[in-house]
Amino acid sequence: MPSDLELSVDQVQEAELSIHDMRSAGDDMPCQGRDGSSRYASVVNRQVAPGTGGQNGSADHASGGSCISDYSDSDTWPRLPLPADRSDEKESMTMQFLNPVNTQTWSNGRHVVRCTQAIQETWDVRTFCFVAEQPILFYFKPGQFVTLELEIDGEQIMRSYSISSSPSVPYSFSITVKRIPGGKVSNWLHDNLVEGFELAVHGPIGDFNAIDYPTENILMLSGGVGITPVMSMARWFFDTNANVNACFIHSARTPRDVIFSRELDHMCSRIASFNVHVICERQEPGQPWVGYRGYLNQQMLELIAPDFMNFEVFCCGPPPYMRAVRRILGEAGFDMARYHEESFGSTPAEVAEDVIEHAEAAAEALDQADLVGVTFADSDKHVRVPRGETVHAAAAKVGLHIPKACGMGLCGTCRVELKAGTVDMQHNGGITEEDQEAGFILACCSRPLSDVVVGY
Repeated sequence: MPSDLELSVDQVQEAELSIHDMRSAGDDMPCQGRDGSSRYASVVNRQVAPGTGGQNGSADHASGGSCISDYSDSDTWPRLPLPADRSDEKESMTMQFLNPVNTQTWSNGRHVVRCTQAIQETWDVRTFCFVAEQPILFYFKPGQFVTLELEIDGEQIMRSYSISSSPSVPYSFSITVKRIPGGKVSNWLHDNLVEGFELAVHGPIGDFNAIDYPTENILMLSGGVGITPVMSMARWFFDTNANVNACFIHSARTPRDVIFSRELDHMCSRIASFNVHVICERQEPGQPWVGYRGYLNQQMLELIAPDFMNFEVFCCGPPPYMRAVRRILGEAGFDMARYHEESFGSTPAEVAEDVIEHAEAAAEALDQADLVGVTFADSDKHVRVPRGETVHAAAAKVGLHIPKACGMGLCGTCRVELKAGTVDMQHNGGITEEDQEAGFILACCSRPLSDVVVGY
């Protein structure tokens, strides 16, 4: 019986096979030193016998490196013939080693992704992480969003969510969702989106991002789950060691509602030019809190960031929060050309009612001369609508449902082909110049100027 320190013939043959595979893969093999540095050494040309060290070998081992290239084709190495029945396996292993990964790059459009993880951030907020089955580099601008294509209770629903991860981690992306009481989509995601679940996403897209507005001084303001796009920006600056002076101010209801609390503290502790300040509206019993209390106001902003007038401001949060921020900055005389905000949310009820009343009044005095024709070529349907009405609204009148999410020309979900005619399209970054040149429009914000034909 061999001792614990002896190798069997099979074990030696297995080691010899692995060495041959590595040699056949090429002359250069990576070595990893204890200091974490990657080095390359020649497998064939290094003539160092085991146990003798050698000029190169001694240096490698002194640094703690471990690399098969420390041993070469020296006659002192015990050579054993490769078993004949292993040749096919050897060739297969070599080809797998040599074949490059066929990596694609994410572009605006429809992609099927798989949920790999659901992380409970707070008691009512979860982060969902996604990857593609085939390797895809999820390149996007920090602050942009995607639109999820969902089917809930037999109904197709499109909903947009900001990306909370950073493009510096390119093989996956994440969204962070707050469970809203009575919210159809957010509750469905929390209850059903588990590891392994597949769904389609559209995007990425959005003008609200940190790349298109380069600056050395950035002020990130967020309220509640509105932290997600600015967190993507913060992670990007942190991961890339960007030379920026960043101030991150987040407002939450209570200490237990602060999203990404530990990660923000970590960033702040590692980079001197990254400052984090959290404001809690109130403090519940049993929740220790020594930070700011109440609501963000001008006095608090001047205390936290005295030189905020020199900053580029990125803001995201509930509509009342963003209105308050705009008012604070406006009263301070801030240059609002340097203010950027993300605005998602449903149309307020009072606005919707006002729109309906105006539409009914206008319909009573409508003249046929004020109508334009909209033909949907793929569905063989036609309708005449008032000038100023969108292509999306025209489709709804003939029973066609063009998917949309934001309704503001932001997400690009409602993109359709304009085959004939002209439209007035007032979008907000939801369509690229290339798509426009190719004849595509966004149905939600395109109003026919003449009779049009749409490919839908």
